Amino acid sequence: MRLFTVIAVCATVLGVPQAATASDARPCYDRGAPVTYEESRIETPALPGGVRVPYELVESGGFTPYVEKLERDLCRAPSVSAARRLLQREGARLWETAVARAQGRVHMGTIERYDDRPLYWSRLMGTRDVRQWSPRFALSGAERSALLRTYEYASRGITSTTYGRGVKRVLVSGFDPYQLNGEIRRSNPSGASALQLDGLMYREGRTRIRVQSVVLPVTWSGFDAGIVEDAFGPHLTPGSRERADLIMTISQGLRGVMNIEQWAGAWRGGSPDNNNEGEAELIPPAPRWPQPSPTPEFIETTLPYRAMIDAGTGPWPTALNPRICEWPAGTRPAGPVECRDDGPSPGGQAQSGGGGNYLSNESMYRSNRLRLELGATDVPGGHLHISALVYPADPLVIIDDAFSADRAATIEQTVALVEAAGTAAAQR
Repeated sequence: MRLFTVIAVCATVLGVPQAATASDARPCYDRGAPVTYEESRIETPALPGGVRVPYELVESGGFTPYVEKLERDLCRAPSVSAARRLLQREGARLWETAVARAQGRVHMGTIERYDDRPLYWSRLMGTRDVRQWSPRFALSGAERSALLRTYEYASRGITSTTYGRGVKRVLVSGFDPYQLNGEIRRSNPSGASALQLDGLMYREGRTRIRVQSVVLPVTWSGFDAGIVEDAFGPHLTPGSRERADLIMTISQGLRGVMNIEQWAGAWRGGSPDNNNEGEAELIPPAPRWPQPSPTPEFIETTLPYRAMIDAGTGPWPTALNPRICEWPAGTRPAGPVECRDDGPSPGGQAQSGGGGNYLSNESMYRSNRLRLELGATDVPGGHLHISALVYPADPLVIIDDAFSADRAATIEQTVALVEAAGTAAAQR
């Protein structure tokens, strides 16, 4: 089954493009201006006989009118403050629309609702446009960076994680697609799960449990700028009315297993991210948030993993992964690496947590390093690695029935595991 047909858009959600006027004809984008390596993938050429995958996914998801409207409206912005309001509003609208579409509350496009890729590529087209925008007024580099941050945070759900009163609060994160150089069709089931989980409300007896979610970038620079801490910190701060009762970072892991990682390590391996950047080093401190000194080598999960395992979800087995790798005391990074399943040794220096030393491990480490430093030791926290996806063998097929069924099953199991964790937290 190929889903390459032109879309029918839900106009009440995204808005219908209007006819161009004379004022719209003025060019306001410098398409020769630099973009990030990640944004350059938007123009990935089609394979012979195929389509340009990023544009096809935006269109088949029903988001082409959104992309065009943001591009047009940004040209009309008369000031930095007006642009900031526009990008906050449109970023939030993109996130809210993607969530509503994923949860089946609106129907748009032709690609199935579990697909996270239309949101990813639509957001990336927006950041590219902000980066190449040539407004009629002076715009400093710092102002442009602030506008990019405004749009990123709103379109990733970070500015909308509010719960209200009378509920137990669960906050989870997923990730963007990654490793796109080798496979431009990539989805990320953790990001797709975040779209299903955002705003989820369920009950355990008389207790109402509400889940909110965010989607994190697969970039070292985004983590260095503090996006993980900015997402979780407001819900870990003492005295906050929005304080979480459980936090969980989620990412794609190995095929065919759902691993609850017992340990996160303080070392980043530096494998290339979505911007093709990476450097092996200790995980840096985050701006704007308190940091422990010295930084812990390993942080252990406090998720209710037994309740998650005993929930009996499927199709994949769920397990606690105790694996860590370390250097002997004082030998990092040149010493021999020892991997073990019985926890860190005295003085051992982190080389990897159970989930490795990429951004998955770092999302657990950063969120829980902050949780501990803010004194939120009563809030369970940790990381869940979910089953990896397998793509259609025909490289010209963006999605087929087998891929859709596999992804949906993985997402539904992820939702069930989050619910099990939230229920256990509510019973404490």
